[in-house]
Amino acid sequence: MTPRRLRGSRLLWLAAVVAAAIGDETADMAQTPPAAPAVRLMTLDPGHFHAALIQKEMYPGVASQVHVYAPLGPDLLGHLARVTAYNTRAAAPTSWQLEVHTDEDPRPRMLREKPGNVVVLSGKNRAKIGHIVASVEAGLHVLADKPWILRSADLPMLDRALSEADRKGVAAYDIMTERFEVTLMLQRELVRDEATFGTIVAGSPAEPGVYMESVHHLMKVVSGAPNIRPAWFFDTSQQGEGLNDIGTHLVDLAHWTLFPDAGLDYKTDIKVLAAQRWPTMIPEADFRRVTGQAGFPDFLAASVKQGQLEYFCNTLVTYSARGIHTKLNVIWDWEAPAGAGDTHFAVYRGTRSRIEARQAKADGYRTELYIVPNAPRDMPAVLAAVRARLAAAAKTYPGVGVEERGSELRLTIPEALRVGHEAHFAEVTRNFLRYVGDRRQLPAWERPSMLAKYFVTTTGTELSRTVPVAVAPRVAP
Repeated sequence: MTPRRLRGSRLLWLAAVVAAAIGDETADMAQTPPAAPAVRLMTLDPGHFHAALIQKEMYPGVASQVHVYAPLGPDLLGHLARVTAYNTRAAAPTSWQLEVHTDEDPRPRMLREKPGNVVVLSGKNRAKIGHIVASVEAGLHVLADKPWILRSADLPMLDRALSEADRKGVAAYDIMTERFEVTLMLQRELVRDEATFGTIVAGSPAEPGVYMESVHHLMKVVSGAPNIRPAWFFDTSQQGEGLNDIGTHLVDLAHWTLFPDAGLDYKTDIKVLAAQRWPTMIPEADFRRVTGQAGFPDFLAASVKQGQLEYFCNTLVTYSARGIHTKLNVIWDWEAPAGAGDTHFAVYRGTRSRIEARQAKADGYRTELYIVPNAPRDMPAVLAAVRARLAAAAKTYPGVGVEERGSELRLTIPEALRVGHEAHFAEVTRNFLRYVGDRRQLPAWERPSMLAKYFVTTTGTELSRTVPVAVAPRVAP
């Protein structure tokens, strides 16, 4: 990786750091190159570590040279360090070559030079939809991390981006990694199986047919050191609030599970019914620890109350999708208890049983899938139905079984199927590359479902700001 595009004496140190970390690739590049790969990546302003996770492995047909366009600063350096770590790891190292182009406003330069045909976006969210629209209008494919928009006023821009992608014949794809988590894939399989689940209960706002509770943590210690977050992450006008961000996954999962292969029309199928929000308070000492900053920056001054940052990152929303009441509880705590981590709890209520994804202390905080018959007398029939469904899906989910646990059933999932969150980024990327190779493979329902998803997250967030601040109760075990 040789950063040939760096200019100016103040950037020489960065060139030296990158060259020393990766090594000189000039000799290799001087050889007669093979035929150009079909996919050439450009990474635009990588402000979040998800941008690097796309490059945690190599992909057939994707050029090893990646052009990075970004302002010079901590976000760029962090991205380079992560890719460097993948290139130099002992086991299965990657061989990415990064061509770094620094610019305070990198998008116009990227679109002018256009050395690639795929734009990767993961970082500051406020400007993201503008980047996406400009990229697809330039005939570029886009692989973008969530959220794409933060405001309902930007829904027309989202529609424009997706319409233009259709017109240009390019793929614009949202990185929905949770669709590749095996427990959630199996949950979808069982919700779709009438013999196991029955049919979805429409429920009510008080007792919804679907409930999800997701808990993330702001402070995470990795290899004994705090995982540093950029200060802008705590600016909700830039990052979004809880429902804007993590809520994107939850809405996507609910619709993907309940309405497989069917697009939702947000104007007729979705009704946002209620929402509330509450802050996580962050003392200045904790803010310094998680960001590495000397204190609260000026752009957060309005949110500092008595020496603590009032960070509105928690949202509860209730809405209906085609009459199915759904409640989503998005929570950011400060730090996980010892031995714990981020948790996900999702319940679908059927006329025959409940299908629950739990990530609880009783299971060592590992996600497990439970089936709970509505009536004890139904246990034998539900057990037989689960076994039949697993047998039918054995090629897709080899080795998955089911065991009785009192009044519940629990799936037994082989370790080989539990690939982990970071590996899901490669799975999403491989899926996206299929669409780049043949745009016709991109399902037609993805476009209306994208609009429906972001209608819920933006409208719910805005509705929560109109009611008094109130902490929502937690339901997860």
